[in-house]
Amino acid sequence: RLVPKRMVPFSFPLSKCALWDPVPMGDVIGTHITYYRNPKICLVEKTLRLAYRHAKQNEKKSFSCFLLGTLTADEDGEGITLTVDRFDPGREV
Repeated sequence: RLVPKRMVPFSFPLSKCALWDPVPMGDVIGTHITYYRNPKICLVEKTLRLAYRHAKQNEKKSFSCFLLGTLTADEDGEGITLTVDRFDPGREV
């Protein structure tokens, strides 16, 4: 697969000692979370209702907010689950 232009390569902060040789080796490959695993999204109803209420009360047509959650691998190792359980309306500034 080709790497889309919006993706950026991995980079790590500088350290005093390296555990591996940082020189790239081989061809560039693209990785995506759905390539090897079956994703599922679980959304807590309370979070969805809070986001919906905030959107209805907002006077602007478009606004920014955050949906926060946890990402876990399934027990069988075949899938991943994103559990969205928090809503943060963000700040206007």
